Amino acid sequence: MKIYTVKINAQVEKNIFDELLSFLSDEEQKKILRFRRYEDALRGLTSNILLRFIIVSLCKKKNNSIHLCKNEYGKPYIKDIDNFHFNLSHSGDWVVCAVDSATIGIDIEKIHDVDLNLSARFFSKEEHLYLLSLEDIKRREVFFDFWTLKESYIKADGRGLSLPLNSFSFKIEGNSILFTTNNELKDCYFRQYHIDKAYKMSVCSLNSDFPENLTDISFYDLHSMAKVRLT
Repeated sequence: MKIYTVKINAQVEKNIFDELLSFLSDEEQKKILRFRRYEDALRGLTSNILLRFIIVSLCKKKNNSIHLCKNEYGKPYIKDIDNFHFNLSHSGDWVVCAVDSATIGIDIEKIHDVDLNLSARFFSKEEHLYLLSLEDIKRREVFFDFWTLKESYIKADGRGLSLPLNSFSFKIEGNSILFTTNNELKDCYFRQYHIDKAYKMSVCSLNSDFPENLTDISFYDLHSMAKVRLT
């Protein structure tokens, strides 16, 4: 298992943006250019470039031979590579990608003001009651702990939000993450990483051998490596 992180530079020169865009498929390029907000386009572009760089590096494929597919719920995969699973997430300044030999899910979220009463609608009863017992600032942080854990699980499951968020439950005790569910996917492991005090990030895997260290790549290093590996 490897987990990659890229912190995006707020301002990227147009020639660099265009150069990176040229490494994507025509369909991916059109999707990126449909974004109305530059920040969204840059996050999408960085996600695609990071994934392609990882596939070329780990799977020894040429960039122009990479063809991404999606399952019926929209989860991307690569059809012709065995024992290679990946999942991407991005929020704010960060793009992250987890890869493993078995299904995996990752989610990162920037902590922001949110209606904490959403927990009554989407979380389990136990999670909601626990949140109510906390002070406001702590409650917001734990809300995003639960949210990223839940997102990582449904992304690992592969069915996305068609899987109800209250059909499984988490309890955090120190460094331990306790998980209960009646869903089919039960034998999984979770870990949270603290890469930025303003963000929460969680990973769900069928394997328990989470890396201690993340593979952090600067945006401009990714650009330099992409020019070499994706051409």
